[in-house]
Order: sequence, then structure tokens, then C-alpha cells
Amino acid sequence: MSLERIDTGAWREAIAAHIGDGARFVGGWAVGDEWRVALSAAGRETIVLGCRAVDGRVPTIVDFVPAAGWDEREAHDLHGLGFDGHEPLRALATHAADAAAWMTPVDGDGVHEVAVGPIHAGVIESGHFRFHVVGERILALDPRLFYKHRGLERAADGRSPEDCLPLAQRACAACAVTNAVAYAHAVEEALGLWPDRDLRVARTLLLELERLYNHLHDIGALCAGVGFAPGTMAFAALKDRAQRLNERLTGHRFLFGAVAAGAGAFTVDGPTADAAREIVRELSADASAAWRELEFATSVQARLGGVGVLDHGAATALGAAGPAARAAGVHSDVRSESPRLWYGGFVAASPRRATGDVAARMELRAVELETTYEALDELLARPVAAGSTTRSAEPRSVGVGRVESPRGATLAAVELAHGRIARMRLRTGSYANWPALAHAATGNLLPDFPLINKSFELCYACVDR
Repeated sequence: MSLERIDTGAWREAIAAHIGDGARFVGGWAVGDEWRVALSAAGRETIVLGCRAVDGRVPTIVDFVPAAGWDEREAHDLHGLGFDGHEPLRALATHAADAAAWMTPVDGDGVHEVAVGPIHAGVIESGHFRFHVVGERILALDPRLFYKHRGLERAADGRSPEDCLPLAQRACAACAVTNAVAYAHAVEEALGLWPDRDLRVARTLLLELERLYNHLHDIGALCAGVGFAPGTMAFAALKDRAQRLNERLTGHRFLFGAVAAGAGAFTVDGPTADAAREIVRELSADASAAWRELEFATSVQARLGGVGVLDHGAATALGAAGPAARAAGVHSDVRSESPRLWYGGFVAASPRRATGDVAARMELRAVELETTYEALDELLARPVAAGSTTRSAEPRSVGVGRVESPRGATLAAVELAHGRIARMRLRTGSYANWPALAHAATGNLLPDFPLINKSFELCYACVDR
């Protein structure tokens, strides 16, 4: 992969040409007075295009790539770039006192605003939701995040690639492996390194262990969203068993410290692999039984259908990712195009009906769990070696890694200068899906929002990186 620089005057035409050829927007970031856009096309490596800002401004692409909206807004707030044609360019990362600076204007007879958060009745992170409603019907929703933005990307500037892996890993505990592997892939691509079979297997095992406990948690959270305590408790117990397995294999329930850049950092000996394989088989049987109970719980199923619909067109336009996109019929899963991992012959799961509602998002996770159990059973059939990397290409200035997290595709990009990080960008599956969640809430009843929110189950921390 290489960086292709485009004249500012030809910027929109260049992006439009790639989109017309089937490429998808997967991220944008600022580097000094330059703007980058990453595009992905099936069967091809990620393309990175760049253009230099003229008087601090770049032409927008949001009119034909709505998925770039948050990236442009964040670049304006944190890097001072302006985007010609992006009007109004509402605040995202900065919190202006004037509500008009960040909210969608909504008026009319009977329209009211309902403010929720940023402080919630629990231990979740800070996030504010401003609902515009008539009665209990949601007309529009503006999510406001970035309350505890830590500046992890800026903290990487000037450091060695090895020193910055913990910054990516700790952006979010629930996505720690995904973020770390995506970052490691980006660094290795920039340095011209290629992982051997053992390293690909070890990282794939870690990613599926992360998916396992997250999907179990998310199904339980949906049970909580409809007040079905038996399902909540059953899947919470299953999730805890999965995290105990994580601790047994890596020493950490969230799998911290199991990934390194340019080398392996995780091994499993034969007896431990055999024992872990048996634990996964038991988990699979018990989770399948718990899922069957949910399928026949009519009070649960009646609450899920037709709620929080994200249709195929909106999912595509907004760049939705992961289970949220696949439940809407968007057949996109980075695992099917991950040569740096060990997903040979992978086929993405799909729900029985791609209705794009809460029911489809819940069912998709259950279906994906079956794929995860099968993958773990195969990966644990033998000892897991640490693995290593070898030189496969000349070093380059830019590297990109894309990995499928439990919530969708995560992109990590690094730009190197004299062996140090000149720019790190981490755009997670949650970041991609927040605008889709806001869209899915529109038209629903306000009391249904907690259920819709849980069906996406997005991270606040991934935005507060």
C-alpha cells in the first residue's frame, strides 16, 4: 500500500471515481496541513489518498460519502481543517455552549427536546443524547460524545512504534485485542514486515476469544433491555466463563498484553490448549441451550421485531459496520479479506431475515457465535506458538491495518518519519456505527431507545480515545 497524493482541485473527482468502482470509505485523518482518506475495495489492499489543504481548507466529500461526516467534523475540531461544502460543519469533539453549534435544528408544533446524560445511572462512560420528540416519537437524535477524550493519538506523536502499542490497546478494554492487532498490522505494513503462520494463528485466536465474550455479553444486555432477567443472568454467567478462559490463557480477562508489534507475544502449550478447547465446547453447548430458551420466550421476541430499523440503504450510506451492517443485509466482514490473519475460507454470517431491526442484530450475534466456536475449536487443536515476522517489502511512510472487531471493522493507520510515529489514527467499529445508531432511533418511541442502544452496544471509550 502506498499514499497517492491528489491535487486539491481534483480531490472530489478522484474519490468519486474510486467509489464508483466499488470502493468503500473506511476512514479519514489529518496530518499537519494534509488530509487523508482511506478506501477499501473487495479483494484489494486499502487505498490511501491525500491532498494538501489550501488556506486550511479541503473540499468535502460528505454529499456523496455521508460516512465521512464524523471524520471531517473531528478533523475540523481537533486539527483546524475546514471542509468546503460541508455545511453546517457542526462541532463533534469540542463542546460549544451554544446548542446550535452541535445539534440538528428541529422545530414545529409540539416538538420538545429531551436530554439524557452525560451522567448515567450506572458505571458506563459519559455520553449525552439529545432527543427531539413529539410526544414519545423520536424525530431526530444528536449523540454528543468525546467527554473524556484522552488524546491517545496525539500522545503517539514522536514515539517509537513499540511504545505506542499500549496507547492503541488501551483505547478500549472490550476491543483491546482488535485495536492492538490493527495497530500492529499498520506498523508491520509500514516497516515492510509480514507475519508467519504461527503469528497469524495466535492473533486470530485472540480475536475470536475477544468476540466470544463480547457477543455473549451483548445478548445478555439485550435481555436486560427488555427486562428479561433469566436471559440477562444466563448470558452474564456465560460471558464470565469466557473471560475466565481469557485469564487462564493470557493472564488477563480482557486479553491485555497478548499482542506485540512486529513479533509474537502469546503462546499456548498442548495441555492448556486441550483444556481450553474443552471449555469452549462446554460454553458452546450451554450458550446454545440458553439461546433456544430466548427463541421460545414470546415476551422477549415480541419486543424485538420492527424496532430500531437500520435499512440496507442507510447502513451503506452511513458506513455502518459489523453486526449492525450485516443485520441490514450489507455483506461486509473484514475477516473474509484478512491475509495477515488465519481466516482461510471464512464466510460471513447473515441473519435469516436481514430486517435491520433489533431482532436481526440479536440473531446475528448468535449466528456469529457458532462461527467463533468452530474457529476456536480448530485453532486450539494444537499448541499455539508465538510466531514472528519477516521482511517482505521495503519500508514505506504509511501503513494501514483493518481488523473485524465484535462491533465492526476497525482501522488503524500509522505514518512514520525517521522511524518514529508522525501520526496514529484509530477508527473503531463503534466510531463508524454511532451515526447509524442515531439514524436507527429516528421514528421510534423514546422508551425504546435503551433497547435500540443495546442492540448496537457501542463503546464510548473508542470515541474518547
